[in-house]
Amino acid sequence: MSQRYRITRSLQETNGSPLTISLEECKQYFASKADFAYSPVFTVSGETTMSIEGDFFMWSYGDAKIPFRHYDGDIYVSGTNEAVIPKLMEVASELVADITEG
Repeated sequence: MSQRYRITRSLQETNGSPLTISLEECKQYFASKADFAYSPVFTVSGETTMSIEGDFFMWSYGDAKIPFRHYDGDIYVSGTNEAVIPKLMEVASELVADITEG
């Protein structure tokens, strides 16, 4: 099973309320990155094809397209490709957020 990471501000608080990463903030941030593109659907192809609706920011890394998914105020990404880790750290740092596993 692959490792999954979460970019979150839930560990930070302001006036007792956890902070979140808004979808609009994500759209603005990732739009400024040439190697990311927004997609409202992520399609996985193999023996069968499955499409998942959501807010995906697809990172182009060589021939690979790696989804960073915004969901419920956080961003999720799979750690299957080891190149994800430095990119994950860059995104979290620039969004002033933390990284958790799970």
